[in-house]
This record gives sequence, structure tokens and C-alpha cells, in this order.
Amino acid sequence: MSLPQNTTTYMFPNQPTHEEVEAFIDKHWEQIVADIAQVVSIPSTEDPATKSDDKPFGEAVNQALNCGMNIAARLGLEAYSCDGYLVFADLPTASLASNTSNDSHGVCRRKQIATIAHLDVVPAGPGWDTDPFVMQRREGYLVGRGVLDDKGPAILTLWVAHFFTQPQFAPIHTLRILLGGNEETGMADARYYQTKHEAPDFLFTPDSSWPVVCGEKGSYNALISFPLQTDGRIVSIEAGTVRNAVAAHAEAVVRATPKGLSAMNGVTVCSEGDGLVRLVVEGIGGHAAMPEGTCSAIGILVQYLLDNGIFSPSEKSWLEFQQLMHNAWDGSLLGIDAMDDIFDPLTIVSGVMHTQYGKLIQTVDSRYPKSTTPDAICAQLQKVCAQYGLEFEEVRRGKYVYVDPQSFELQILLDSYAQWTGERKKPVTLGGGTYAKHFPYAVAFGPEEDSSVDQPEWVGSIHGPHEAIKESSLKRALAIYITALAKLLNTPLE
Repeated sequence: MSLPQNTTTYMFPNQPTHEEVEAFIDKHWEQIVADIAQVVSIPSTEDPATKSDDKPFGEAVNQALNCGMNIAARLGLEAYSCDGYLVFADLPTASLASNTSNDSHGVCRRKQIATIAHLDVVPAGPGWDTDPFVMQRREGYLVGRGVLDDKGPAILTLWVAHFFTQPQFAPIHTLRILLGGNEETGMADARYYQTKHEAPDFLFTPDSSWPVVCGEKGSYNALISFPLQTDGRIVSIEAGTVRNAVAAHAEAVVRATPKGLSAMNGVTVCSEGDGLVRLVVEGIGGHAAMPEGTCSAIGILVQYLLDNGIFSPSEKSWLEFQQLMHNAWDGSLLGIDAMDDIFDPLTIVSGVMHTQYGKLIQTVDSRYPKSTTPDAICAQLQKVCAQYGLEFEEVRRGKYVYVDPQSFELQILLDSYAQWTGERKKPVTLGGGTYAKHFPYAVAFGPEEDSSVDQPEWVGSIHGPHEAIKESSLKRALAIYITALAKLLNTPLE
């Protein structure tokens, strides 16, 4: 279908006015906030210890999915579980408009438009001054793990669907709301879903930046390990919580005495007795795809060990390699830096380091533009690791995706954003990987705002402490989603 010259004035049927959308949001806002608080209260990180056939990601994730399904049912949607991998909710058939086109055989043809958000979260991590799983209202913000990534937006999608249960706004096409349980640790939920159900004709995920994300970098993950040395000073290191977040906390036990070791640069020195010292390090966490402005606790620890001579000759090469990893998040010190005309520069982060099997093992999370390849990244990292005596193991690679910004559906999303903001912006690309990568025709669509604008210092980012989003931003996002879906759901068939 060719794009109308101006989708604002193009006559889509069953379109709500701004006043009707605002009245709906104002009427239901306190219940929407209560629903967000309810799902935030569940610490839904993947837990292999409690997984089972019907709970593939563990008990807590299963509780969150059931919570989402119950909210969907309360809102008048037909809610189902997809074998514990995710849940989905449909508009009741009776809520669909009857003026649907027929094909040449007289059979009613409807497109399926869908959204997908996720109810799993990364671990809370350190640095919170409130319980991260008790949502707070503070200075016009909602605060808690998942309010932005992605439980708040997930609840919005259910309320968007509830809007279309109103008979006067019954859409032509079908709407399906998917709520996933494995976005943060693999997206096995999206892959499993498509073994059981056809992919939607178009889908967006409310799990990224405005105005719309037309491209996502490729991803590359690996493990690097180094044997603990018999003559070494390093006994153990435990740092970070998840692969896709910059480590905000690290602890190391080393062979040393507290004498001469001073607390500095986020490092606390604690005597463990028997010639051992525990170093506790606090950094600045954040999403691995957006490391600018973060400060890895692992990088701080490495520099402290070097500055204070807490290493044996056999450990020096490992520490020097860590400097290459942590002193330049664009990979330039490792020789893998890359950039192009579509994406921002490559990023690389080591989010987790732990001691296991007599080794120091660390994760590698890289997001790469189209100007390089996983093969090139792998070859260079293998080369550098060999030079420093480290073991290298590739774990996963993912392709970049790019959708034509001029496509009909993306123009509808952009137009809907402009209607509520007064801003006509170009689509953006990003480093984070969303569900959009796992469906044939999909993009990410808000609701993250520019964090540099008018924001209190305490406000945290996704994957970091004090994760927060303005209530006004969520309200506006809900309005944008209703407007966009009203158009997508009522687009005449080709």
C-alpha cells in the first residue's frame, strides 16, 4: 500500500479524538498505576533453580506472567498462556468491527496487529535507597525495577487493548498483546511462540526510544577466562549481575594486608584476616548497549590492583588485558572498533566476572554496526586473548536489523508520535536488542525519553539503581499507542 501524503488527515475509520483519549487515560490512570505496582512487586528474574516444564524461566517469572494474564482478563481480553513461555491477550471477536473487506471467495480477511512487551527484569543490583520491588511515586516519577524496562509499558499495552473493547472504537483488524518472560536472558519466549503461532502482520515493542527505532545493531557474546595463578595475589572476584549491564558492584579477595591500602575512587578495603583483604568496589551501572556515562566496577577494581601493585608477574598480563576491555567501551583498544552511516559506534562491555572451576570467567557483550561482522569481531578477540594468555569462547551472535523508515506502518507510528508531541523526528537506530529482531516485520516504539532533559539527579536508567520514568511520560506514551493502533487497526486492506 502506498503511504497517504499526510496520515494525520487521511481518513481512517473509527478514530478517537484527542479529547476522548485523554478522558480515557484520566479516568483509569490510578488503576493503571496500581497495575504497574502489582507487577513490579514480583522480582521476576530468570531462576533456573525453580524452572519446570510449565515454568521454563522459573517461579518468579511465572508469577509475573500469571499476573499479566489476570490483568488482561480483568480488562475484558481473552487471555492465554503459551506453555509458560509468554502470555497473550486478544480483543474478543465481538469487539471487532463488522465492516471488514472480503477476498474473492467471500472470506473475511483481517490483519493481525500485535505488540510485545516483557515482564521479566534484570536483578535489582546495588545502589537503591528504597526497595526496588516496591514501586514508589517520587517527584512525578514512578520508581522501581521494571517501571521503564518493561513492566510499565507492558501494562500500557493491556490498557490500550482495553480501549478498543469500547464498541464505538471497534477495529477492523485483530489486536494481540504479547507479554514475554525471557527478553533479558535470551528471548527464547519469542522463538517458542512462533513455533506455535503465526507471526503477526506487523508488531511493535514498547521497549526503546522515541520516535521509532528502525534499526538495531547486531550482537556478539563470548566468555573469556583466565586460570587463578598458584603464585597469584588474586583469590576470587565476583562482579556484576547480568551480561547486558555494566557492573555497578564488584568484590575481590586478594592476598595482602590493609596497611598501605587506602579507600579511594569507590574502593573500600576490609581485612579478612590470614593475610587476606576484601576490596569492595562501587561503580555506575547501566545498559550494556549504552555504556557512555557508566563506570564499570570491574574497571575500577583492575586499576586499583595495578596502582597498588596487588598482582604477581603471572597476573599482570590479565590485568593489562582488562585495561583494554574497560578503558574504551568502543572496542578501539581491542582493535574491533567500527562505525557506519546508519548506526552508532560499536560497543563492548564485560558485565559479569566470577570465580569458578579455578578460573576467573567474564562475559563479553558487544553491539556492532553493519560495517563489521561477527567473524571479524571473533577473529580479533581470539587474537588479542591469545596474546595475553586467555581462553576465549564464543557464545552467541545475532544479526543487525533495519526497516525502511518510509514504510507505511513506520510512517503511521511517526505521525502518531508527532500528533501528541508536536515534533516530527526521524527514526533512530540503537544498540540494544529488542523483540523486534525476532519477528518478520517489527520495530521498537518508545517510551524512553531523553535522559538529559529536566531530570533530577537521583533518577536512574534501565538496568541501573533507581530506574524511573515520569508519570506524564507514561500518560503520553499511552495516548501515542492508542492513536497509532487506532490507525493500524483500521487501515483498509490492499
